Formats: sequence, structure tokens, C-alpha cells
Amino acid sequence: MDLLQALNWRYATKKMDPTKSVPEAKVQRILEAIRLTATSSGLQPYEVFVVTNPEVRAKIQAAANNQAQITEGSHLLVFAAWNDYTAERINMMFDYNNEVRGFVNEGAENYRKMLLANYPAKGPEVNFQHAAKQSYIALGTALIAAAEQEVDATPMEGFNPAAVDEILGLAARGLRSTVILPLGYREADKDWLVNMKKVRRTNDKFITEVK
Repeated sequence: MDLLQALNWRYATKKMDPTKSVPEAKVQRILEAIRLTATSSGLQPYEVFVVTNPEVRAKIQAAANNQAQITEGSHLLVFAAWNDYTAERINMMFDYNNEVRGFVNEGAENYRKMLLANYPAKGPEVNFQHAAKQSYIALGTALIAAAEQEVDATPMEGFNPAAVDEILGLAARGLRSTVILPLGYREADKDWLVNMKKVRRTNDKFITEVK
């Protein structure tokens, strides 16, 4: 499938087949797409947890309104954003950037100073909300990558973040969960949504061109 065919094929799968597992190569391709996605200032202010442990997924399911896809899918991605932009984190990313590129760029160093002067002063909650938005950019990339691999994926906000944070020990790592994404394969004969026509607003009601 090309990109638009894949996007037409995908939907928020309601019933996943618990007997089918997403091959590791496909999971890794989806994760690599997430890793390569755009983030503000290139900071990558979130991490991704790949949960396959049945007991852990069952606990998360209980904290997510018992949504079946969490345990019926073979993999659960949990996106967890930084709880704050600290000087240590900002410097870590800029230092790593210099290490990978093998030189220090004056413009980048000036940009580092600007971020250090602005981000930490905003406070943890403002900074977390900004980081959380970055994780949603990654979620979009994950959905596209999953569709490209013909893997079903169902994005979910309907969970108790504090409970998921505790289950995964996120606070100790300075992270807070933002959104979760089960991966698996649709069980077509048991999914009421599978044959429904995709409904999106037409271009004239969705796109405005400013010339």
C-alpha cells in the first residue's frame, strides 16, 4: 500500500486477535520511526515503553477502563514525557548533539543558552505540558508507521496516568505517561467498526487556502 492507501486502511481497531503477535521486525520499524520523528528544539522530551509482559499489561488495562485492546494486542506502547525541562536534560541533548556531529556549532551553542535561560524558569507543569505535546507528534508518526506495516493500532487517552506512572515506576525516572498505543491485528469478524466507511470532513470544510 502507498501512504494514502495505508491511512485509509487504518482505523481505531476495537477488537484485536489475541492469538496473533506483531513480528519483532515490524515493531522495531515502528519504534525507529518514532525515534526519528520531529521534536521541538530536537530535545526528544519523552520516552517510549514497550510493554509485552501480560501481568503488567493487565494492570494497565485495569487503569484504562478495561479496554480490551491493551491485553488482546501483542504490544503496548506507553509514551511518557519529561516531567520538566531541566538544565541537566537540555545540556545532555546538546552535548550529545555535539558528540554525534563531532564539532561545536556557535549557533547551536547560542540556542542552548537561550533554552537554558527560558525553559527551566517556566516551571515543571508548563514544561510537562509542552513535552506532552511533543509525545503526541510521536504518536502520529507511530500511527502512520503502523499503518505502513499493516499493523493495527488504537491510540488511547482513556486511562489513569497516575496509576500507569506507578505501575511503570515513571516518577523515579522523571517521566509522566501521556498516551498509550496497543499494537496488534484486527479480529475482523468480531470488530463492529472494521467494515464501517471512514468518515472525514471534505476538503472544502476542512482546508482553507490563504493565497
